[in-house]
Amino acid sequence: MKSTDTNRWRTIDIVVASVIAVAFGVIFWAWNLVWSATDAAFAFFPPAQTLIYGVWLVPAVLGGLVIRKPGAALYCETVAAILSALLGSQWASITIVQGVMQGLGAELAFAAFRYHSFRLPASVLAGALTGVSAAIFDFVYWNTATDLASYRLPYALLTVVSSTIVAGVGGWALTRALANTGTLDRFPAGRERAAI
Repeated sequence: MKSTDTNRWRTIDIVVASVIAVAFGVIFWAWNLVWSATDAAFAFFPPAQTLIYGVWLVPAVLGGLVIRKPGAALYCETVAAILSALLGSQWASITIVQGVMQGLGAELAFAAFRYHSFRLPASVLAGALTGVSAAIFDFVYWNTATDLASYRLPYALLTVVSSTIVAGVGGWALTRALANTGTLDRFPAGRERAAI
């Protein structure tokens, strides 16, 4: 699949990436509340809460699939994390560092395809790698005091599963849905909709 002719960002790329990031920054703020509210629901096996983790990773995949330029996944995830912190995330400014790490995971996936393929396999890999980067960060920052076998490893594994499905497959489906509305017609993702 042919990607954009240049890696140079256009003004519309910056605007749309920013819109994606801001929208998800607000979603992150709300999802932070959902995460806290669901603690009791996962008391039977606390690592299972990461099955809903993938929502925080969607902008990295979506940004990469829509903008299709180096840095788009990192930009969208980082700006969303910054906005989440500014809106009052209970995890404060460390969410910005997490956003950078998560965005880098998705960025690596798109780079592995040399920014030339944005089909479902690339999206799934982006979701998986952003989950891996999130799991690594949480493994060494948030979960160091927890048991390796009963908490840290299942937490990491379920984070990757969630991100692969929610961010990877979900990000691809969201891109297709947006393309079908015509809102992405100025992007390769929108121009491909007839072929999908």
